[in-house]
Amino acid sequence: MSAVYAHRHGIERTPEWFVLKLQEEVGELTQAFLMSTGQARDKGKTLPELNADFRAEIADVLCQTLLLARHHGIDLEAAVADKWLIRGSNS
Repeated sequence: MSAVYAHRHGIERTPEWFVLKLQEEVGELTQAFLMSTGQARDKGKTLPELNADFRAEIADVLCQTLLLARHHGIDLEAAVADKWLIRGSNS
């Protein structure tokens, strides 16, 4: 999906692009969260629509994180195990 989008819009997916795109998606997630919790204007959307937007933005952040990791050759399963599981058991 990301490659198709980049090709369609003439975007080169550089290391900087992956990080900046993730930042953009986190901003959209924040906005969706604030809207769904009544902390920002709802722009005329219903609560189910706002909740759907929130879920969609979480998916965008996750997918962009996966793309960033893949671009840099990071084994996310190993990184998560090291950071969250192994270190966590030693705390």
